[in-house]
Amino acid sequence: MAELQHDQRTRAARRAVLIDGIPVAALGVVALTMGSDPDQSTAQKTWWIAATVVFTLAIAWVLLRAFRRADEYLRRIQLESMAVAFAVVLVGLQVATLLDAAGLITLRQAAQPILLGGLAVWLLLADVRTRFHR
Repeated sequence: MAELQHDQRTRAARRAVLIDGIPVAALGVVALTMGSDPDQSTAQKTWWIAATVVFTLAIAWVLLRAFRRADEYLRRIQLESMAVAFAVVLVGLQVATLLDAAGLITLRQAAQPILLGGLAVWLLLADVRTRFHR
């Protein structure tokens, strides 16, 4: 009986994070699209910076809500998944910096996709670990 209640709480917590996270992910895509133009006017840069700031604050809000809902085990899974995603982002940014120095890409264009990829790694890893821990 306790196992069933734990499974239901785990599913409810994952569902809540998904519901909170979908609009945030959409906002990230919007911010990425807005920042992809290399020749932006001042107004376009202002809107892009505003969208990026709102995206960052929305991620912090989703994280805070997810940690408040989670029990000790789920918090551990989330923190370990974030650590792996952080490493992925660091490696991705280092590779992008080297490619930028070689003149193959521009770092400005690669930074947001790398961060969004790190977010995807974090969410996928946390989801897989919570699904298969049984």
